[in-house]
Amino acid sequence: MGAEARPRLAVDIGGTFTDVVVETPRGRVSAKVLTTRHAPELGVLEGMRKAVKLAGVAPAEIGLIVHGTTLATNAIIERKGAVTALVTTEGFRDVVEMAYEHRFEQYDIFMEKPKPLIARPLRFGVPERMDAKGQIRLPLDEAALPALAETLHGLGVESIAIGFLHSYANPAHEQRAGEILAGLLPGVRITLSADVCPELREYERFTTACANAYVQPLMARYLAQLRDAVAAAGYGCPVLLMTSGGGLTTLETAMRYPIRLVESGPAGGAILATVVAEELGLDRILSFDMGGTTAKICVIDDGKPMASRSFEVDRQYNFLKGSGFPVRIPVIEMVEIGAGGGSIAGVDAMGRVQVGPGSAGADPGPACYARGGTAPTVTDANVALGRIDPAHFAGGSIALDAKLGATAIGRDVGEKLKVPVPLAAFAISEMVEENMANAARVHAVERGTELADRSMIAFGGSAPLHAARLARKLGIRDVIIPASAGVGSAVGFLCAPIGFQVVRSRIMRLGDFDPAAIAAMLATMAAEASAVVRLGAPEADIGISRSVEMRYLGQGHEISVALPDAATATDPAALRRRFEAGYAQLFGRIIPGQEIETTAWTLTAAAPAPRLVGAAAVAAAGPPALSIGTRLLFDPDRGEAAEVPVYRRSAIAPGQRIAGPAVLVEDETTTIVAAGFTASLAASGAIRLSMGAGT
Repeated sequence: MGAEARPRLAVDIGGTFTDVVVETPRGRVSAKVLTTRHAPELGVLEGMRKAVKLAGVAPAEIGLIVHGTTLATNAIIERKGAVTALVTTEGFRDVVEMAYEHRFEQYDIFMEKPKPLIARPLRFGVPERMDAKGQIRLPLDEAALPALAETLHGLGVESIAIGFLHSYANPAHEQRAGEILAGLLPGVRITLSADVCPELREYERFTTACANAYVQPLMARYLAQLRDAVAAAGYGCPVLLMTSGGGLTTLETAMRYPIRLVESGPAGGAILATVVAEELGLDRILSFDMGGTTAKICVIDDGKPMASRSFEVDRQYNFLKGSGFPVRIPVIEMVEIGAGGGSIAGVDAMGRVQVGPGSAGADPGPACYARGGTAPTVTDANVALGRIDPAHFAGGSIALDAKLGATAIGRDVGEKLKVPVPLAAFAISEMVEENMANAARVHAVERGTELADRSMIAFGGSAPLHAARLARKLGIRDVIIPASAGVGSAVGFLCAPIGFQVVRSRIMRLGDFDPAAIAAMLATMAAEASAVVRLGAPEADIGISRSVEMRYLGQGHEISVALPDAATATDPAALRRRFEAGYAQLFGRIIPGQEIETTAWTLTAAAPAPRLVGAAAVAAAGPPALSIGTRLLFDPDRGEAAEVPVYRRSAIAPGQRIAGPAVLVEDETTTIVAAGFTASLAASGAIRLSMGAGT
């Protein structure tokens, strides 16, 4: 079998399910298993075993494994990382506590700021000082480090983040401190802020270094175990990791920079949505990914997800910016909330239904899983509403007990609201959909865009259950459920390019611009990024893209300016034109005569993105599919269940139109065609739900 024809395998570990997809020239198959939180590699191996068996291939035939995971994100959110210390410039150990020194919600007297990952007793100062130009003001006190090492050893520290002032301009002190501590504390992992985030603004740089150090022992251990287990199972191919920025990187790089794996699963989903939009000729879409634990929403315009250099993990306060934990990494911009199939529902003291962010996960799972869970969840509600068939959940691999779910809903929601179980279940579903709709509106407002004229691309095991009603709440009239929607993020991994991004802070006024210095810096950055890409794609033609952060002199924040080629990057007149065009687009005007400066340069190296070759085949032309039966589905308008037809998705013929309410079933998920929507099959194999006039 030629290298270009070898099957590829993708794995996505979520909070509840682990999804595995095998793509071959003959087609695409998938498997969905429960995530094994105590040892994630066990669930991965079980899913891989099932998937390759379904595909009819041997492990040795697989040519590439692509892996994405939420393990790093979950460790930060749940505060289950390593015992980590921060070593910083003397007098600055509270930078991570003071943050931006502002309130993200001015009028809430009970507002709580996000707590830093590293508590004050584990933050230490060392005498040293570098200025903003990289000049040494106070030499590093190397004699203070042995005593510090003894203290860290006594505290059981497993990982250390080193972040000194202005190390982006000169990392010498961080590097030397790292060398000394590594020699004194063998086995303890060291993260330098100048390596993980070589940018100005010490708060974001320190928090990023702290987050990287916090998850590094966990992720390095897991990735090493996964590498060994995969090899022992007979897979002799490379293993690449999905990053939050939408590219792939090597295992070794992922072990060094595990913070770049935050949001890797959702990034795969955004890539899938982009590919589907391209196939259908759509340029304004809303990506909606809902799994077992969280829901992710992303605005995508002109075939490109919005990219950013900053991201907040675990926003706590109504999705407000500033209420999460900031990290500076390449990331696809999206909003993520605790709204998934496993999200726990209840009624608060004021009689309001609350859903999430707590999740039953895979163990014990929703009450209907019959694995010890007793709290009602969104999945329990969907079973009670008739949206999920208990006998065929996850392709029949997990048998659900509808009575247990109904009991939990009745006890924790129905009795408190004094309503029957079906209405209580509908209240849970309605609340989770309102939460997602609110998150989508906030996400759109923050980006100055509208939602009503977009198409929604919905995927993930839970999204097709809620997509139509969520679209109606947002005024969206076109919903696409792609082929293999239930394992959408894993499919998206197979479309991602191998790439790596580097950033350098270099403050320089255009009036004093030094083209030679910038050209040399960009050449060094290109060599660094390309070297990482070469590890995963030795023979590929590597493409280079560049951008620069710019601002008017005296401003506190910058805008990103894309650079179409290397020549533009070293031409101050061209830089001024592009900056002013971008500034005018954002703010409606420019400031004539005001000096402009650059602050940070970003360079991305990437191999060409692969194309999906195993897309699900569209059914051959023939007579329209007949329903395979009926199901009692709760009708929100009537307040009671009604019989609706059920169709097998794989049997729907091109050109066939199915009016809602109806149910379309497949192994990985179920699509609910709500009243007022009509379902049809696109040439790509995607189901398209169109809202009728007047609804």
